[in-house]
Amino acid sequence: MRKWIATVWLTLLLAIIFSFFWYNQFVYSLPTPVPVNYHTVRTGEKIRLNSNLNFNNRKPVFLHFFNPDCPCSRFNIGQFKSLVKKYHRQVNFAVVLQSAKPYTAAEVQDRFGITVPVVSDSTVAASCGVYSTPQAVLLNPQGELYYRGNYNKSRYCTDAKTSYAHIALMGILHQQTTLQLDQYALKAYGCTLPNCVN
Repeated sequence: MRKWIATVWLTLLLAIIFSFFWYNQFVYSLPTPVPVNYHTVRTGEKIRLNSNLNFNNRKPVFLHFFNPDCPCSRFNIGQFKSLVKKYHRQVNFAVVLQSAKPYTAAEVQDRFGITVPVVSDSTVAASCGVYSTPQAVLLNPQGELYYRGNYNKSRYCTDAKTSYAHIALMGILHQQTTLQLDQYALKAYGCTLPNCVN
């Protein structure tokens, strides 16, 4: 009788764990709803950045929209840091903090081991057409939107074939005028920004 009860409890526990994991995977696979007040920003549009993001050189700019409280943002921070490590000589990187909590740049840099500038400015997201985290935005040297989208189709950024941010980065460095990406690259997934306004 004890073996039967233990088996039932173990099976029930495994079912609960599996259900929780499946639910999280399901929620992650749903696109972030487009806000009612969303203003579309198209590829090729000139993006005006604030003075904190003025690099004064002729390199592309890679903006990582990040919320420390968003699980999806935390899942892909390693992917962002690997891009920084590999391409920091060719590209200007920055983290654009998007959080309702008042994190400082130093707190975010220390907590996540980030070595690039961290700015907190909700107007940057609106000007780039970003309404969720995590999102990658890549601007060409003329300050025009080249790519805005996801890092990877995989939740943990492990699928090399759908490493969209990396593909876009390679595209801009090789001066490709267009990118061939699937539908998952450009739909927003993750956490809705706390202040998504025009």
